[in-house]
Amino acid sequence: MSCAGEQATPRLLDGYTQGFMVSQVLFAACELGVFDVLAEAREPLGADAVAARLGSSPRGTELLLDTCASLRLLHVETGGGKALYKNTELSSTYLVRSSPRSQQNMLLYLARTTYLCWAHLAQAVREGKNQYLNAFGVPSEELFTAIYRSEEERLQFMRALQDIWSVQGSSVMAAFDLSPFPVVCDLGGCSGALAKECVSLYPGCRVTVFDVPEVVGTAKDHFLFPEGGRISFREGDFFKDPLPEADLYILARVLHDWTDEKCSQLLLRVHQTCKSGGGVLVIESLLDADGRGPLTTQLFSLNMLVQTEGRERTPAQYHALLAAAGFRDVRCKRTQGVYGAVLARK
Repeated sequence: MSCAGEQATPRLLDGYTQGFMVSQVLFAACELGVFDVLAEAREPLGADAVAARLGSSPRGTELLLDTCASLRLLHVETGGGKALYKNTELSSTYLVRSSPRSQQNMLLYLARTTYLCWAHLAQAVREGKNQYLNAFGVPSEELFTAIYRSEEERLQFMRALQDIWSVQGSSVMAAFDLSPFPVVCDLGGCSGALAKECVSLYPGCRVTVFDVPEVVGTAKDHFLFPEGGRISFREGDFFKDPLPEADLYILARVLHDWTDEKCSQLLLRVHQTCKSGGGVLVIESLLDADGRGPLTTQLFSLNMLVQTEGRERTPAQYHALLAAAGFRDVRCKRTQGVYGAVLARK
């Protein structure tokens, strides 16, 4: 039964059904280089000029540019019967590859990997497991063997995380005062992007990024570290190998990959290695207390279904996992961004 005053119209449904088209407009514009071409131009460009620089069809380019303008990704100026396009502040900041806050690598990862897994969402719900086998023909008994199924895919994933922390990293690392922890270990720290945010905010700290050998090799080959030796890398599997000694362990976008059982195993290992008085910092997108919001985090949790073994959790659920592993003084802070921080002490 509908609520009083609520009228059944298809408008909301139309918006939902067209959502995938909006995503594909954004993905296509990034893949083609629309925002980069406009950023390099000294003045607004017409559709024919953009098409010529992209090597794309004039008709398709004009349709894409006009749709980007309706999505407020481009400004359009009309004079003399001709439309001229330029980037908005949003696209200049987040969609131009040369911007320090660019999200282009993350968007391309979503387009080429995540989007294909979501095509099998119904099957994921039926089976209760990720969809790498259906999407890519890759078995996923070893989760990160599927996620890092090629060197190209591993590099794209690492660049995507670099993009995320270029925007979200400083807020989560500043959620608590971490200056009492001079020696930090970022478990599953990937490219070292969050480690960079850490040493930037806390000049007295040193960070060891702990990740599997192939990730450490890719990080050293493709990412720059001008932080004067304050960031180092160590190879290992955090489920099996000895963990580096540290005052603080960071688990950023790690626990959401795994079942409660595997999270408990990992947190017990961290607690056993952690110094008395040390801590663990969990960085994840946090569900509301009842698990029914925010929508972004609910969608992330469905994404964990189609791409991993895990899920997003509420602060209370993280508190329970940390307390069961022996941690105390568990505190949670949400930030202005998508990710929150949970700090616990030994």
